[in-house]
Amino acid sequence: MTTNIDKWDVEDKSFWESTGNSIATRNLWISIPSLLCGFAVWLYWGIITVQMLNLGFPFSQAELFTLSAIAGLSGATLRIPSTFFIRIAGGRNTIFFTTALLMLPAAGVGYALKSADTPLWLFQLLALLSGFGGGNFASSMSNISFFFPKRVQGTSLGLNAGLGNFGVTTMQILIPLVMTVGIFGGEAMVLVNSSGTLVGKIPAGTETYIHNAGLIWLVFLIPLAFLGWFGMNNIATDAVTPKPGNPIAAMVKISMLLLIALATASMGLYLLLPPPLGIGLLSKWIVLPLVIASTLLLLRYLTRGELQANLKRQFKIFDNKHTWAMTVIYTMTFGSFIGFSAAFPLAIKVIFGFTHVAGPDGILVHDVANPNGPSALMYAWIGPFVGALIRPVGGWVSDRVGGAKVTQVVSIVMIASALGVAYYMAAAYRSATPEDFFWPFFILFVVLFAATGVGNGSTFRTIAMVFNQEQAGPVLGWTSAVAAYGAFIIPKVFGEQIKLTTPEYALYGFAVFYGVCVLINWWFYLRPNAYVKNP
Repeated sequence: MTTNIDKWDVEDKSFWESTGNSIATRNLWISIPSLLCGFAVWLYWGIITVQMLNLGFPFSQAELFTLSAIAGLSGATLRIPSTFFIRIAGGRNTIFFTTALLMLPAAGVGYALKSADTPLWLFQLLALLSGFGGGNFASSMSNISFFFPKRVQGTSLGLNAGLGNFGVTTMQILIPLVMTVGIFGGEAMVLVNSSGTLVGKIPAGTETYIHNAGLIWLVFLIPLAFLGWFGMNNIATDAVTPKPGNPIAAMVKISMLLLIALATASMGLYLLLPPPLGIGLLSKWIVLPLVIASTLLLLRYLTRGELQANLKRQFKIFDNKHTWAMTVIYTMTFGSFIGFSAAFPLAIKVIFGFTHVAGPDGILVHDVANPNGPSALMYAWIGPFVGALIRPVGGWVSDRVGGAKVTQVVSIVMIASALGVAYYMAAAYRSATPEDFFWPFFILFVVLFAATGVGNGSTFRTIAMVFNQEQAGPVLGWTSAVAAYGAFIIPKVFGEQIKLTTPEYALYGFAVFYGVCVLINWWFYLRPNAYVKNP
């Protein structure tokens, strides 16, 4: 089987039915599990940190929230160069190499979690490297967008993204289960606080194998890398990948661009995080634009020759106003999904796993374990599961009624559910029996996840219809890159607001942002004289 395809015209129905459909379907079904593992490795800190807290690792709640935030910032920044990988390296070369890179953080986490004496800086470094999994989304979505005709891209991209997003749910179910058995050897640790799995609570004093949280992914990543190498294709056409080159040269190009993004992400973290890791000099609202701008500038001016020419050509997407409109709208949907997925488990643990009672001075105390609190590891997977499951449905419906209409409805639902979550979160965090408020909080949060999933599918439909073939892939990658900063912002904001004892303020802020997105979506795609009518 040839790995490079020289003729590719899926908008021609006869070509699609005779040749394109089977090739595209094969590449899609290899892409999906690879992307699933990327999401799992990127976001497993939300589960790992809960168990670190249960095992008594010597880190504060704020420091544990920071691990998810570091992975979020890294993964989002790595999506910026990943946006352009398909044109410069080819789909098959890219998916193989980026899937193989996930083995580094997975094996590293397996090693670091074997001891509670492992220093915080090593976990922070591994969180940075787990961003490889977040970066993979941009290249994966860009790649699949070239394989399918526009008339089915809402569905095909929804399947790739939606089933890929199941990496969050798979991870949140699988990791608690594999931590209960010594399948990879190593010494067990003893739970200080009760834990749980999908099937129930695990009492304090039980042995657990937390290092399995990293090692289990090697079981899937090794065969997936081989599957990508032998089963995927590079579309070697002028509009997609003019010169894929030999695989080694392609992987060198990818490595160069990833190193640039890792450097800018590290710089941002140094400016943002408090000592001893950083200097804590700047606000996250200043650091994030600096990281994005510096990454783009370094990609543009540090590269040379054909690589620079390819990047310069793709940078034309930034001259299109729709790139910026869709970036904001997609941040609302995917940014919320990925950020809530990262923060949800630890938020449940911190808000409902402890009682909130007045101390001797009348100030609320939030560090007394709540024996009646729900297990975060039992329930946290349900929200991302619903959001991922419904994502292809959002694409399918949007293919029939239009992406902008679906996005508008979704935005309004997100505003209402975010305000409802804020109300019950505030009530729980001021109660000696926070479990009384868990179910309304949880149901509204699941509604919020579902809305983000439908909105993810609808925004893909809009992008596929607004942009031409050459620009649609890079725009998908770019918008997903900016939106992925939700995996940094949301855990960081939750951590800050919990420290200030006002976690509901985080949801109020998100609801205001969703309101802005309602206006942007209406102005660009729904008003009577819209630039493009309900694409």
